[in-house]
Amino acid sequence: MKHVVTHDLGQERAKAAAVAAFDSYAQKFSKYSPKVDWTSTNKAQISFQVKGFTLSGALEVLDRSIEMDLDVPFLLKPFKGQALSVIEGEIKEWIQKAKTGAV
Repeated sequence: MKHVVTHDLGQERAKAAAVAAFDSYAQKFSKYSPKVDWTSTNKAQISFQVKGFTLSGALEVLDRSIEMDLDVPFLLKPFKGQALSVIEGEIKEWIQKAKTGAV
């Protein structure tokens, strides 16, 4: 199931905000070993570790939204919403910063 964060930044500024959000996330939550691998200009593979399991997924930056989709092992399904919520919070924070020119 895709999780969508809307924005009005355009694709280039939204990607800058997404990169900054993941950099911030990686520092704040380093114990989860977050990783992002940009596979194209606007698509990335993301992953992190929770309780010995890897959660992985995709992120796509579009003109008016950032879409995320996580593949979560069955035993960790209860954590999917929490993980998406934390990632969404970081992205929204950096979207706001991009609007003020901080990114």
